[in-house]
Amino acid sequence: MNEETKTLIIPDEVVMSKIYLIRGKKVMLDRDLADLYHVETRVLNQAVKRNIERFPEMFLFQLTEVEFEILKSQIVISSWGGTRKPPYAFTEQGVAMLSSVLRSKKAIQVNIQIILVFTKVREMLADSLNLKLEIEEIKQKLKNQDKSIELVFTYLDELLEKQRKPEPRKQIGYKLPKKD
Repeated sequence: MNEETKTLIIPDEVVMSKIYLIRGKKVMLDRDLADLYHVETRVLNQAVKRNIERFPEMFLFQLTEVEFEILKSQIVISSWGGTRKPPYAFTEQGVAMLSSVLRSKKAIQVNIQIILVFTKVREMLADSLNLKLEIEEIKQKLKNQDKSIELVFTYLDELLEKQRKPEPRKQIGYKLPKKD
């Protein structure tokens, strides 16, 4: 690994902290990406607008005013640097497409790292989903066991009740005639 590559590496936690769930999609905001690429947000957005055909709505969308207000309140940032309009949100595919628009070595390295982090996040979510499914399966088994145990106790109660109050038994067998 050369010196330039070492200085370009950003901790995964920093990248992960800039991934948001908006409209059910994992996205990164234009200002965060610009920060990671060490360019101005307006420069990043201009490059995207010059190549807008590469960014369909499934790759890039602009937040609504309401989404932007909710986002600001969630991450408790008082100043968005004079942002006058809601930011653009890039999906994982949109971030990948940025590598064709921003061609510097730094942008390529950062882009590779961001895509790797998106992949890690997806794997973590898949692992989490598998864990949730296993927990649900265990809960279901426990519910079934609870019902079975309840049934066993019901039968035990019935047996105990029969022992306490035995029914008079009918005599069976050959009856001897009564002697007078």
